[in-house]
Parts: sequence; structure tokens; C-alpha cells
Amino acid sequence: MRQGSAAAFEALYRRHQAPLYRFSLLRCGSPDTAADIVQEIFMGLLTDSFKFDPLRGVLQGFLFGVARNLVLKREEAQYRFVSTSRADDDDADYEDAVIDPEPQPSQRLLDREQAETVRRALQRLAPHYRDVVILYEMHDLSYVEIAQICNIDIGTVRSRLSRARARLVELLQADFMPAAAPAGTHTNPHHQEARS
Repeated sequence: MRQGSAAAFEALYRRHQAPLYRFSLLRCGSPDTAADIVQEIFMGLLTDSFKFDPLRGVLQGFLFGVARNLVLKREEAQYRFVSTSRADDDDADYEDAVIDPEPQPSQRLLDREQAETVRRALQRLAPHYRDVVILYEMHDLSYVEIAQICNIDIGTVRSRLSRARARLVELLQADFMPAAAPAGTHTNPHHQEARS
């Protein structure tokens, strides 16, 4: 591709566009922003403004790292008061920090109700938890690859993944649990018979 081969660029685009779009969409919640990020990545590759060094890792990890950095850059510009990196995960729980309180749904990618519920739950995770869950659960990356992409150590990847999974379970249980019956109403049919 660096030698000007259009076919090489096309092959690269076909291989990596969908995973990068999926990651960006789940990470930021906006189809338009995700598409912009993917376009910026490939324009950067085409113009060689993103310097990939094959001695430092695989291309897929590099591209996810670029996508993550572009998302963070947009979040920092829009939400300057939100800290996206903490030195110690044990400091304080802030899983409820919401970057985009009303993310736009993506009907092209997540068109079923349950998938949409999972996507909404992902959006409610703090950004540093969201990164590791998406990369591990949806892109099958290893702890080592995630550590490199997120610039953290493997122990932190494990810790964040564990906390993120626990928080997701809480959020999904709350969403899927049937609503409680109003106070004073009886759902037991025997009680209704006794009253009539």
C-alpha cells in the first residue's frame, strides 16, 4: 500500500473497516462519529500520517489503538470535565459516568431489541471499562493486545474486564427484570377468588 498499490489499500480496507466501525460505534454510540473515525483512520494510512511500525506489534492492534485515541480526542473536546484515564482503578467507582446520555441507535448494526439493550448498557459503562469489554468480548483480542492498545498493564486489563462484566450484569439484570407489581395489588389468583 505504501508503494501506491490501490489493490493493497482496498484489501486493507475490506479486512479492517467493519471491526473498526463496530468498535468505534460501540465505544462512542454515534454512527456518524464512528464513520468519521474510520474514514480518518484510512485517510491517515493513505497519507502515511499514522506511522505503523510492524516491529512494535500487529496492524490490527495499531488500528484499534488509533480508533480509541480518536474517540478519546473527540470526548475530551466535548466533555473536558470527564477524566478518561485513572492511575488506579480502586480509587473510586464511577461506572455510572455517562459520556453520551442518549446515544443514537444504530439500526444497521444492532437491529434487535436485546442487542440494543446490551448496547445501551455498554454506553453506561465508564469509558475505560467500555474499551476492554469491546476489545475482549467482541473482537477476541488478548489481554496483551488490549494492554498495548490502551497503554495499561495486563493486571489492569484483567481488573477492568472483571469490573466491567460485573457492572454489565447488574445493568442487564435491571433492564430485563420484569417490573414489580404496584403495591396493594395481588397477583395470586387464589387471593382474587377469596375476595369475590
